[in-house]
Amino acid sequence: MTKPDIHLYTAATMNGYKPVIFLEEAGVPYDLTLIDFGKQEQKAPAYLELNPNGKIPTIEDRAEGRAIFESGAILWHLAEKYGQFLPAGAVERSEVMQWLFFQVGHIGPMMGQAMYFQRIAAPNGHEEPFSIKRYRDETRRLLEVLDARLTGRDWLAAGKYSIADMAVYPWARAYPWARVGIEGLPHLKAWFDRIDARPAVQRALTIPKPQPQFWDAEADDGAFAAENAARFAHDAKG
Repeated sequence: MTKPDIHLYTAATMNGYKPVIFLEEAGVPYDLTLIDFGKQEQKAPAYLELNPNGKIPTIEDRAEGRAIFESGAILWHLAEKYGQFLPAGAVERSEVMQWLFFQVGHIGPMMGQAMYFQRIAAPNGHEEPFSIKRYRDETRRLLEVLDARLTGRDWLAAGKYSIADMAVYPWARAYPWARVGIEGLPHLKAWFDRIDARPAVQRALTIPKPQPQFWDAEADDGAFAAENAARFAHDAKG
């Protein structure tokens, strides 16, 4: 049996869900390898041959005989390869890429640090109130930028659902895990509701495994939060 062109290596993280959303939305067949952080599989020599940074996600494009790493670059590659979720016009493409890089350069790093200092560092004995406040405040500011952008728009760029929305959504939608509120951001909330309702996104958020604690402020995150902190304890060593 012929193997699919795309082999995805990923895990249940905000970046890890991004290519899954694209592949499910586009109806593209793919193989899936789940990376176990607890076993440090992302640092294994064979994986580092594919992704020298030792992070997820990574794809192998068998048709092209090469690997692509970095989630934004993966979305760009897939959109180009399959001709979906990236406009053809230069101005519209530029608009999509601006918001894609807004996620890569701002939302991911800032929300990631808000999550790290609260969910990993603090439970492992490194309570940093200044850092927590800084990154939570910056996360809220970025969510306000999104809310302003979405005023009078259904989607972030070019008037269409695109890889920009796919990139931003798993991060911004994880505001409960970052312990940042979205009060007073109705346009952002409406955008969440639109994407939440997409069947492909609903499927994608169960692959590689569902993590309701990321998205649902009412979810009981006690046991999961403790397990998560323990799994990443090596990252909090001074």
